[in-house]
Amino acid sequence: MTEENTLDGKQKISPLPRSVRFVLLTVFLDILGVGLIIPVLPSLVGAFGLNASDQAHWYGWVIAIYGVMQFFFAPLIGALSDRYGRRPVLLTCVAGLGLNFLAMPFAPSVLWLLVIRAVGGITAGNLSVADAYIADVSPPAQRSQALGKIGAMFGLGFICGPVLGGVLGEVDLHYPFYLAAAVSLGNFIYGCFSLPESLATEHRKPLRLGAANPFTGLTGLAHLRGVGQLVWVYALTMFAQFIIQTSWVLSTTLRFGWTPLQNGFSLFLVGVSSVVMQGLLLGPYIKRVGDAGAVTIGLASSALTLLCYAVAPQGWMMYVLIICNLLAFGTGPALQAYFSRAVDARSQGVAMGSLSSLASLMSVAATLAGTSLLAQVSHFPAGSIWLGAPFFLASAMQIAALLLARHTLRRLKSA
Repeated sequence: MTEENTLDGKQKISPLPRSVRFVLLTVFLDILGVGLIIPVLPSLVGAFGLNASDQAHWYGWVIAIYGVMQFFFAPLIGALSDRYGRRPVLLTCVAGLGLNFLAMPFAPSVLWLLVIRAVGGITAGNLSVADAYIADVSPPAQRSQALGKIGAMFGLGFICGPVLGGVLGEVDLHYPFYLAAAVSLGNFIYGCFSLPESLATEHRKPLRLGAANPFTGLTGLAHLRGVGQLVWVYALTMFAQFIIQTSWVLSTTLRFGWTPLQNGFSLFLVGVSSVVMQGLLLGPYIKRVGDAGAVTIGLASSALTLLCYAVAPQGWMMYVLIICNLLAFGTGPALQAYFSRAVDARSQGVAMGSLSSLASLMSVAATLAGTSLLAQVSHFPAGSIWLGAPFFLASAMQIAALLLARHTLRRLKSA
């Protein structure tokens, strides 16, 4: 929504432009679609008659290939939108993602599922185009608030998607994929009639392959040297986070025999905890403990909770632990605040883009590490703590991040 002055000098809130509503809806439906398939994707991989070890290996690659393709193609998708406009690129990606969701349950083999998932990673570049579209149509003074609405759509989509996917997966393994395809293709049809172009012709620039090189963004990490080793703290934190995201469903299924509905509800609690902490409590919390306190307390909470995940003997305990780990969701924003203050205004984009690239790389490495661990321990009986091996690794990463953060933050404070 935007603000307008009334005759009496007060401000009123006007509705969001239709184009902005479409872009926000696009982000919400994209994340909703991803969330829909999370509780059932391991089961879809296992439906090809694989044993537990092979299921874990293939599931890891199916998840990782998505991140790999997104890392390599997101800059190219963004460059294409700079050249040809946001509308055609955004609509093409939305349609491609819908067709990708539709094709997944019809994959004749796990290798074909891997190929289909790879194509989906390419079309996931529409999220960067959505950011660019919002920036195009938002005044500079309101741009951060407008882009913040995209973050809200992320949280909302992840709250709704896993629960709905779990419910549908209980009825039929393929239903979540059909619904994800339907919402994406419906959004494409809606956009064909309602989405105007946001990038004027005179503002477009020629396509340069150098600008589409994903490794160019990683060189921007040099601009973050002012925050010392906090870059490595961020990398370790992202690594641990992505291990949990990609190993959770398969680990709880093997350990506790959880159904898609139970996994969906657990992911719903994660989304709610994130929104409560980052959307409601973070401001007062940061004022009380400061950014340094939020980083160290959050990492300590996460390390302890992850260890408890690994050794929990009963499935219901996982739900309680999710709620108890509320303070961990303050770590990421506090770290990003350090990075943001370390660079000048002209380098903010480079800094945040570099962190995004680093997170993509960590997602791939963590996925392969976590699922490989599960493959090695999949022969243990249900209930064995060894089936929580990925959580042990993630806890170790958070402990390392905590020790490094304490050392670095002390040095920064004394500088």
